[in-house]
Amino acid sequence: MNIAFVEIQNFRKLKSCRVEIASQETILVGANNSGKTSAMDSMILFLKKRRRKDIVTTDFTLSNWLQINQIGTQWVSADDDTMPDLTLEQWLQYLPSIDIWLDADDADIHHVIHLLPTLDWTPKQKLGVRLVFAPKDVEKLYKEFGDAFRSARETEPAPPKTEPEVLSKGKRRLSLWPGSMREFLDRTLQEQFEVKAYILDPAKCCDPEKGVAKPQLLPVDSEPMDRDPFDGLFKIDVISAQRGFSDPTTEDKSHSGFASLSTQLRQYFTKHLNPSDSPDASDIEALEAIEEAKTIFDEKLKASFKPAIGELEGLNYPGFSDPRISLTSELRAVDTLDHKAAVQFDVLPEGVGTAALSLPEQYNGLGYQNLISMVFSLIRFRDEWMRVGKAAKKKSGDDTIIEPLHIVLIEEPEAHLHAQVQQVFIKKAYKVLRSHKSLEDGHLNTQMIVSTHSSHIAHELDFTCLRYFRRGSAAQKGEISFATVVNLSNTFGDGTETSKFATRYIKSTHCDLFFADAAILVEGSVERILVPHFIKNGFKKLDQSYISLLEIGGSHAHRLKPLLETLGLLSLVITDLDSIGETGTAKVFPERGKKYRTGNTTLKEWIPRKDSLDEILDCSDDDKQSSNQQIRVAYQCPVKLKYMAGSAEEAVPYTFEDSLALTNQDLFRGYDAPKGLLKKLKEALSKATLPEARRVMFDNLGAGSKAEMALELLYLTEPSELKPPAYIHEGLKWLEIKLAEKTPDSLTSSPEVGND
Repeated sequence: MNIAFVEIQNFRKLKSCRVEIASQETILVGANNSGKTSAMDSMILFLKKRRRKDIVTTDFTLSNWLQINQIGTQWVSADDDTMPDLTLEQWLQYLPSIDIWLDADDADIHHVIHLLPTLDWTPKQKLGVRLVFAPKDVEKLYKEFGDAFRSARETEPAPPKTEPEVLSKGKRRLSLWPGSMREFLDRTLQEQFEVKAYILDPAKCCDPEKGVAKPQLLPVDSEPMDRDPFDGLFKIDVISAQRGFSDPTTEDKSHSGFASLSTQLRQYFTKHLNPSDSPDASDIEALEAIEEAKTIFDEKLKASFKPAIGELEGLNYPGFSDPRISLTSELRAVDTLDHKAAVQFDVLPEGVGTAALSLPEQYNGLGYQNLISMVFSLIRFRDEWMRVGKAAKKKSGDDTIIEPLHIVLIEEPEAHLHAQVQQVFIKKAYKVLRSHKSLEDGHLNTQMIVSTHSSHIAHELDFTCLRYFRRGSAAQKGEISFATVVNLSNTFGDGTETSKFATRYIKSTHCDLFFADAAILVEGSVERILVPHFIKNGFKKLDQSYISLLEIGGSHAHRLKPLLETLGLLSLVITDLDSIGETGTAKVFPERGKKYRTGNTTLKEWIPRKDSLDEILDCSDDDKQSSNQQIRVAYQCPVKLKYMAGSAEEAVPYTFEDSLALTNQDLFRGYDAPKGLLKKLKEALSKATLPEARRVMFDNLGAGSKAEMALELLYLTEPSELKPPAYIHEGLKWLEIKLAEKTPDSLTSSPEVGND
């Protein structure tokens, strides 16, 4: 049995989305504020019963409070002629909920029989349960909200006759709690609401549309289940993001999110190893040793305290009828671990004639504390599930039945870990959870779900495990943005050459794309080195964003089209014109009216999907964008330049290097003893006319390494002095504007973009 997918509704910015859960490992990735943490929190708060008390009003999708407040307004406005609607149905479409859909087979039937929707159910169908955070009693909520609201209005001072009267006194009108349903529930949510469970109909389960889930509506007469649907079915364990490791010298004791290793070891010992708890034959020797130590220590106590107690007796206490003082110790095995230094790390091992040198655990690095604690937590979760050691003897009745599904939720395991350790952890974590002989036959399943900001963790696992949280934009004023979720197994798993290329390319480079606000694809190493400087020195808003810069040639950039479109990632493709003749593939000096073509596959097959050089040179800004305006291409276009002391002339550069030289003529001419390609570009700029200079540049573009030219530029020039070529400036400006339009969670005004 596995969870096939969950559908989350009305939880923070997850208005309605589906997260498909892989059979083993699922990794939630996405840019900051894309909804990863919301998805994890929704599963934690709804599935782990003791965490349901932590649900608060801010967990409701923010825009839904407009409708919920309207329900409250209708209630307090109702009179004898207009009875209020006190049904749960009007609430359900605005309440946080999560639908859990299970894959189960015949062997699981005894576990899930209480979840079967009908007697006709077959294992080919999924089983669905909705957990919704809803009013316990709508009529009780109506009465208590109405009483509180009316009492507040009656107590408030009478409103002024005119608003200017209030303003003239410089005072705001007093408003008592509650002024709305939101204010009422801010204080009383847990008193008024609870998680209710409903069985869903597999026949009404449908696929998402454009990333938006379409959960079924509950029938009007639906009755909640009278028991928790997942008792005995799931074991839920959580490693939270805030683990609170601290420096040994700090006095801040506020961290409480994660137990130290000594605390975890003590808990593990108590539950699984304590010889005093349900002892068996193997524990007798340890118990005898503890009892012997106790007897010896008691005798020592009596001897040590005899003088002090004798002084008390000299004060005539105890008297004839007073009890005498007797000292006895209590030694428990678990107490030996109940101190901060219970766990030691050996720094220098014991040698001949020397004792080992050790330090307490808090003096170990935060990264290793985090790694060790997380791995030990996984071991503890597994052994609790498998009822290892004493845990089995503590169970009775139904508690002895091991749950068929173990779900482990891990938030941001990368905290304090350097890249290599992150990769080691994610490779080993699932194996640790399955390392038990009872799990070898596969009838008990484990699903591990991890949320992360780390490209190293995303890089380490198969991309079919990745679920990408795609940030949306507010559609209109007054709305907030909602996230959708992309199952990347559909993008990387189709087996086509394009998907294989995308997988291999990203595997060989990095996974920054999955965490970026936008992507810039560049043609070569020179652009890869210099474009970040152009951004830093000319595009302040863009410099404050998370941009993934990928170096990929124009003949391959189009192969990332399916991935970029799937991610919905704003992307700028900076590529070259690559002019070739009317026939053949030999490069030619770019000129108009010669029936030349482009040899760049991106320009021919992606954007603007044109082959003719003249048509490409005449493309409008709209022609250079995808239909949804999410992707734009930037390439060398005709520019008006002043050369030497002459008037402005049109020039069509061939590649980035000659574009850069023509844009920064004075700077290039002023270099002292440049080398390689930079030297050739300087020599070209000494020619008498612009056409001559361009022709020499074109003929010498292969003279020397382009990467070496970029490094020499950085050595000879302050980067802020370099101006980007016009086509790159236009592309970066477009990206900055689009990013500013997409960034706000809600639209209250027009987006702002700084001048550059």
